[in-house]
Amino acid sequence: MKLKEAARTSERFTGGHRLCSGCGAGPVTNLIMRSSKNPAVVGAATGCLEVSSSIYPYSAWKDSFIHNAFENAAATISGVEAAHRSLMKQGKIEEDYDFIAFGGDGGTYDIGFQSLSGAMERGHNMVYVCYDNGAYMNTGIQRSSATPRGANTTTSPAGKVIPGKEEYRKELTDIMVAHNIPYVAQASPFKPQDLMRKAQKAFEVDGPAFLNVLAPCPRGWRSRAEKTIELTKVAADTCVWPLFEIENGKWKLNYNPKKKKAVDEWLRQQGRFKHLFKKGNEHIIEEIQEHTDQRWQIILERCGEV
Repeated sequence: MKLKEAARTSERFTGGHRLCSGCGAGPVTNLIMRSSKNPAVVGAATGCLEVSSSIYPYSAWKDSFIHNAFENAAATISGVEAAHRSLMKQGKIEEDYDFIAFGGDGGTYDIGFQSLSGAMERGHNMVYVCYDNGAYMNTGIQRSSATPRGANTTTSPAGKVIPGKEEYRKELTDIMVAHNIPYVAQASPFKPQDLMRKAQKAFEVDGPAFLNVLAPCPRGWRSRAEKTIELTKVAADTCVWPLFEIENGKWKLNYNPKKKKAVDEWLRQQGRFKHLFKKGNEHIIEEIQEHTDQRWQIILERCGEV
């Protein structure tokens, strides 16, 4: 979909919500909802997106919206999808709907993983979207399994004991591929056409689909609000956040930077990593670079690029 065409689509996630300035979840959600061609039932796990968009008695959603607990957005939407399928078979309704679950990385990678895995394995015709901001931002910037290595959070504080989070992030996108579902993709708002194309594919497949989308949090990343989209581009240019899709088991690379940048160009723009640039922590940046290079090589091989 071209940007001019996208701009003419109806806005189904409206302005006036209370997401922070520069929050990546807003544009991600807006683009995905613009990609839906049917009426939708949306479920959102407790988190930044939910508390900011559905403050009683107001709502930023023009479609049917269900607030779920932290752990069960996928279970709720899978139940709604099953009920719709039953009513269609009974001839009680005829209209098609899109069934969408949104969750942050805390509600997706961690607390909500059991319901997400179950919904995907059962084959429900639904789309799950993770807006990945790399920590439990809504509750105080605690580390999650999506938090990058070295990040300073309230539960992995950088200091004399530990240099920030000591573990590498979980590759949840790969885990979703292992569920043998029709469509899985990793996307970023700096490529809006790519994100919308992937969302449209996700809505069109017969069965479950999963989208993992980078959504910076200026508050938790200690980054400038106006740099949000630029940061997602740097994440792709450093191969920290590659863009790819897996359709019926076939991997495809969607963005190959002309000149691959060093990871320190991404780390340096975020206050959560500033301690890594102090004397004595140089080896951590080197190890992150090595890990990123290894991961990038694996993706290139899977996508048949080497």
